Amino acid sequence: MSEYTFQDFKKGQPRWCPGCGDHFFLNSLHKAMAEIGIAPSQTAVISGIGCSSRLPHYMATYGMNTIHGRAAAIATGCKVANPRLTVWQVSGDGDGLAIGGNHFIHANRRNIDLNMILLNNRIYGLTKGQYSPTSPRGFVSKSSPYGTVEDPFRPAELCFGARGHFFARAVATDAPGTIEILKAAQQHKGASVCEILQNCVIFNNGTHDSVYTKEGRARNAIYVRHGEPLVFGEHNEYGLMQEGFGLKIVEIGKAGVTMDDILVHDAHAEDNTLQLKLALMGDGDGFPIALGVIRDVEAPTYNDAVEAQIEEVKAKKPYHTFAELLETNDIWEVR
Repeated sequence: MSEYTFQDFKKGQPRWCPGCGDHFFLNSLHKAMAEIGIAPSQTAVISGIGCSSRLPHYMATYGMNTIHGRAAAIATGCKVANPRLTVWQVSGDGDGLAIGGNHFIHANRRNIDLNMILLNNRIYGLTKGQYSPTSPRGFVSKSSPYGTVEDPFRPAELCFGARGHFFARAVATDAPGTIEILKAAQQHKGASVCEILQNCVIFNNGTHDSVYTKEGRARNAIYVRHGEPLVFGEHNEYGLMQEGFGLKIVEIGKAGVTMDDILVHDAHAEDNTLQLKLALMGDGDGFPIALGVIRDVEAPTYNDAVEAQIEEVKAKKPYHTFAELLETNDIWEVR
């Protein structure tokens, strides 16, 4: 495997607002790709429409800035047509979950080997501040001046409901955490969804402030890693235990609670019950926001199945090239 640096994947000058979360994510993506070690010539980045969808312009890889909501459709075609290509799909919460919502769920259901990035700032930024499918109920925006009367999509819930096999989450300002889940997503064979929490500094600044700083994450987030206890807090003084069908927060060392009582994260469990509970924490419920790889389960992929089916059909045919196809029928030579 060749060695690359992040400079090998950089291209152009990003045209995002100063402080936009897209800048942070782009830097992490460059570094993750360098560490993954797959050549730029073997990589494609596909996007839809929106601020985040400019990202392919800043990648020294193959790339395509497609039409609104269709990134997953184009990425699917790209992967099926060239299975050896590593394909990254980048969408915002509007592009990916509104007009592109149907493509999002079917890409997960089919388990196509795509690295699907969802940059979630809970707003339409490019079109100047309308509420998006992930904006919270009551959110005031240009398209909801009196507050939205809708409940938002929760990306993890949508992914899991579509029988998704990989879901991870990071904060754009947390480069090590972002790089870690991007590398895990690429190593996973099948559809992988990485939700990146980021602020839109112009139209929705502060939406993820509780975890946007290192200090905030120490207080308000829990980093989940397969095989490790679910502990959090500035000194890992808190942990998660199961209570009935739900979870509860306990203080380790108090009321007889020891580390042996703390749940151990299992990202590879087929049953996604506990994984989904982890993924949905932190929405004003007093629980920390889960960061890291929450679900990572092996399953057959759509593109492998299509490729195998093609080879199986070809093996049964009397011809394997266009010339052989022509020769299977009667042939006349005109003089």
